[in-house]
Amino acid sequence: MNTTSGTRALSIPAPLLDAVDEALNLLDEHSGYWLPAAAGTDPLPSLLEQCQRISAEVAARQPEPIRTLHHFACTGGTLFSKLLAASANTQVLSEIDPLSTLPKYGFTPSDLILQLRYSAHSVTNDLLVDIFTAGLQVLYEHSCKFGERLVLRDHSHSHFCTDQEIGKRPTLLQIVQELTPAVSVVTVRHPLDSFLSLTLNGWVHFTPASLNEYARRYLLFLDAYDGLPIFKYEDLTTSPQETQERLCGALQLPFDPDAYELISAVSLTGDSGRSSVVIGQRERRPVPDNIALERESSADYILLCQRLGYEP
Repeated sequence: MNTTSGTRALSIPAPLLDAVDEALNLLDEHSGYWLPAAAGTDPLPSLLEQCQRISAEVAARQPEPIRTLHHFACTGGTLFSKLLAASANTQVLSEIDPLSTLPKYGFTPSDLILQLRYSAHSVTNDLLVDIFTAGLQVLYEHSCKFGERLVLRDHSHSHFCTDQEIGKRPTLLQIVQELTPAVSVVTVRHPLDSFLSLTLNGWVHFTPASLNEYARRYLLFLDAYDGLPIFKYEDLTTSPQETQERLCGALQLPFDPDAYELISAVSLTGDSGRSSVVIGQRERRPVPDNIALERESSADYILLCQRLGYEP
């Protein structure tokens, strides 16, 4: 700052000028803006104008989005989520669905939604959504205040792979978008591999418990999230950091190459499949005869594989 040109500048006490210089330096460092004071001008109005300009820029910025991650069970979703959760300033909430009917009785003193489901009075989806979004609003504002990026990992299984009617309720993304802008992706795995794992784990919560019915529901899931970027589990196992970088780009998150080394320290719900932290390909489970037969004849399964780019 010029402190020698003009009688007005000379009349300002040196400590005050030093304080203004320090304030401008701080603004330069934290805002990325630099507006040099012209010779012979009053530094105080210049600083005020710069603050006003920065304030206007901040007000015009798009609000921070909530990120959402959508996938079926047994498709490697936990691994994708852990890579995000291990990244700096990123908070992942795992297996979120305020309208899920899967939770059963248990000790849940902090869960208002589950308590309402098992109360003596009827409860509507609208009420459950209102309770969920009220809590999410508080969490979202807290995350923005402290510079954290919020990621919700959808429990899509509750919506698309149970006996509740799929089309009679909103998706998690639709619920979130009523509150704030969202940036979202879908992750997938070869449907035969995920169905085999689903069956082995005893998580087939729909009838008939067939590969064709699973594929039909998978197609409805893809329709519900049509247009979102799709990431394959197989790509993550063969090129983990490259896939992670593309995933972060799609979610508007900074790429953290060290996250891969930190996933062993991340604990998430739904971490029921992979026991090793080493990311790599695995052999397909043995295919039972009845599934092998259906694999050849299921129209929906063949269509699903074609849509996702997998060999049936």
